[in-house]
Amino acid sequence: MSLPKKELFDIPADVIYLDGNSLGPLPKGASTRAGEVIEKEWGRELIRAWNTADWIALPKRVGDRIARLIGAPEGSVATGDTLSIKVYQALAAAFKMRPERRVILSDRGNFPTDLYMAQGLMSTVDKGYELRTPAPEDVMDHISEDVAAVMLTHVDYRSGRLHDMKEVTERAHAVGAVMIWDLAHSAGAVPLDLSGSKAEFAVGCTYKYLNGGPGAPAFIYARPDLIESVEPALAGWMGHEAPFAMEPDYRPAMSTERLRVGTPPVVQLSILDAALDAWNDVDMSDIRKASLDLSECFIAEVERRCPVLKLASPREGELRGSQVSFAFEHGYAAMQALIDRGVIGDFRAPDIMRFGFTPLYLDEEDVIAAAKILEKVIAGELWRDPKYQTKSRVT
Repeated sequence: MSLPKKELFDIPADVIYLDGNSLGPLPKGASTRAGEVIEKEWGRELIRAWNTADWIALPKRVGDRIARLIGAPEGSVATGDTLSIKVYQALAAAFKMRPERRVILSDRGNFPTDLYMAQGLMSTVDKGYELRTPAPEDVMDHISEDVAAVMLTHVDYRSGRLHDMKEVTERAHAVGAVMIWDLAHSAGAVPLDLSGSKAEFAVGCTYKYLNGGPGAPAFIYARPDLIESVEPALAGWMGHEAPFAMEPDYRPAMSTERLRVGTPPVVQLSILDAALDAWNDVDMSDIRKASLDLSECFIAEVERRCPVLKLASPREGELRGSQVSFAFEHGYAAMQALIDRGVIGDFRAPDIMRFGFTPLYLDEEDVIAAAKILEKVIAGELWRDPKYQTKSRVT
């Protein structure tokens, strides 16, 4: 395997794309695949395509391809719906697995959606549940025997800080808690061993490092030995053991398919399926080594060229995912000025400039060129231009 694989992606020639941690670029095969699904399968086969194009099996096929990248066995990953729904499903299942406990433990740096879903679920069941959110570095000290579920995002979306999956999961299990990992910023970015971790659940999205496109379907992993005891809170038609038996009562599928809810988004799943072709011969350990090399290079270049920016990510590579964040008081405006000059990263309040490093389509030359342009923006105070001061709805 050789990296990068720039020829597999449709990235404008005048752009250095450092935002794959938020939305991956367009894989070249995705448009063709979408066209085939729309024009040939849907257009010509119509409803017959559920059988003739095997649409019905697409969620499982795609789930098995994702499973390889997250260290999980075939048949353990279900795809479809959104990450928010998958968080809800995992939490609700954990509640039923530990009915005598009333605490969800997360951390205050978790992505807001995860915390919102926990809050919404707690208000729905109305049984005195409590959500605890200590600082990320203090999580281990708060995993106690009253905790029903530990729900953490593996890689912090702001700083890129990396939780130790094995250590945290072992601690959760030592006190009898259920472990739920959000892999939104991990899948396709860092090596994972869900099987070895023995975590009960993991969820994730596919539009970041997996390049599935905006709104691409989410996934949920359930540990295989538990699946027949998992009680889906959202008992959807596609999670039924025999959907087309049209039975009036729910009977869950005897596999991870019970965690499917609605009709699968066939076009989006097909685009994701095409995007995953880029990973066919990729070893995640090679991706990790390359991403660390790129991020280390970027940190060194930026600190040398832009001393006013302060590293907001862990300095030690083993404690960091595949992104690097710098804090700057005028970070939003500076990022807009940078984007205007062809280097695309993004901003997270209150002052974080984020940069993602995806070795599938980035190399050292890109990284150094990006740092040079950033130096021009910062040293020349180009961010002071009034046109960069008004915040857009999406930052």
